[in-house]
Amino acid sequence: MATFSRSVTVDWAGSVMEGKGTAQAGTGAFNLPVTFPSRIGEPEGRTSPEELIAAAHAACYAMALNGTLGRKNASATRTLVTATVTADKGDAGIKLTTSRLKVVAEGLKGIEKSQFADVAREAEGKCPISNALRGNLQIEVDAEAR
Repeated sequence: MATFSRSVTVDWAGSVMEGKGTAQAGTGAFNLPVTFPSRIGEPEGRTSPEELIAAAHAACYAMALNGTLGRKNASATRTLVTATVTADKGDAGIKLTTSRLKVVAEGLKGIEKSQFADVAREAEGKCPISNALRGNLQIEVDAEAR
């Protein structure tokens, strides 16, 4: 089994409320601004840990879904996956509560549209990011085949 790793470095300056940082991918794929006020308020073009988790979940799930379709000798010409991570901010801090995966498959071949929701739920169980998040937050899958 091949082992691999990826890294992101955050260069932060200042306090949590007035400071700011930049999250830079070790691969050079992205360089994103982050601040705490934009995390819990208006994003104003900045990202947050929750948005980065949503990005990871959507990308991972898209791969797991298309892999699951392939193992069933099925395919889609296009899948659109949106992950929405919801968090509550309370006295104890921020707690992630839900990651909702909304997936739309277009051009489905090899399975009936009526079977797609079951395949979509099966794929969620094969997604490594879902497996890392499961037990810590609720994962929902809303699937539609067009």
